[in-house]
Amino acid sequence: MLGAGAWGTALAIHLAHRLSVRLWCRDAALARRISDERENHQYLPGVKLPAGLEVSADLGAVLRDADLIIIGTPTAALPEVLTAAAGVGARAPLLWLCKGFLEQARLPHQLVAPLWPAPCGVLSGPSFAEEVAARLPTAIALAATDQAFAREAANWLRDETLRIYVSDDLVGVEIGGAVKNVLAIAAGISDGLGFGHNARAALITRGLLETGRLSAALGGKRETLMGLAGLGDLVLTCTGDLSRNRRVGLELAQGKPLEQILAALGHVAEGVRSARAVRELAVRTGVDLPISEAVARVLDDGVSPRLAVGDLLRREPGTESD
Repeated sequence: MLGAGAWGTALAIHLAHRLSVRLWCRDAALARRISDERENHQYLPGVKLPAGLEVSADLGAVLRDADLIIIGTPTAALPEVLTAAAGVGARAPLLWLCKGFLEQARLPHQLVAPLWPAPCGVLSGPSFAEEVAARLPTAIALAATDQAFAREAANWLRDETLRIYVSDDLVGVEIGGAVKNVLAIAAGISDGLGFGHNARAALITRGLLETGRLSAALGGKRETLMGLAGLGDLVLTCTGDLSRNRRVGLELAQGKPLEQILAALGHVAEGVRSARAVRELAVRTGVDLPISEAVARVLDDGVSPRLAVGDLLRREPGTESD
């Protein structure tokens, strides 16, 4: 497992109860502290590491003889970690956990698949790190460049509390995981402004439609968005109190500056970067994404949350499928 943030640590803890797992942490001092204290106080406090889980800042040692590599870093760090892994001779099949866009609004598989010498793919779905680490029941999707590998990896990683379902739609799974973070910021803004449960339900529903339109325009399948990586992850992230992106929206609604919110968060909120990428993709594909555009206006254009929501409500409604 490469990346000792909350999600990478949580999945490493979960898998280490029955598999041999090594966790790579970029910061050598933090790696020593996690290893000595058997707890990642910085990113996943209160959860003890199983005795067999090794933690190291030595990338070569972590990847030596690995049968499967899982990258649990933020999306922005994926290219650097991928290059470093290749640099120490890693060639094993690869999965990533990040949900976002790379530079030029590219999905992770558009970078990784042409470069990596083995099958690769993504794990995505409704999965708060704290609950995965606690081995609470969780179900996620796995999409990969090779279906045989996807089935094999899913069978290997799943257990009685972690259900993994195979998908053949890399685009749809990645779009669902990335755009839901933008919509969670919108949900947080709505809740923070006191607009109630009706508004949140409408936002989730219309946001799911937006996501499906974008996925289809990029070659994905609309039906994928009705599954774990779409509707499941969207509902969780828009409603759960552990959602960092929803928290960003809540605090934006209170009038706090974005820089202050992100500094206090202590974790990456992928929706902030993703809103810009989704705006770029909307222009590129000609797909209408009004909720995501409203979030981008708040984050990047200085538009007040209340005004952005007001503009959304004043849009002329069409048919429900529009």
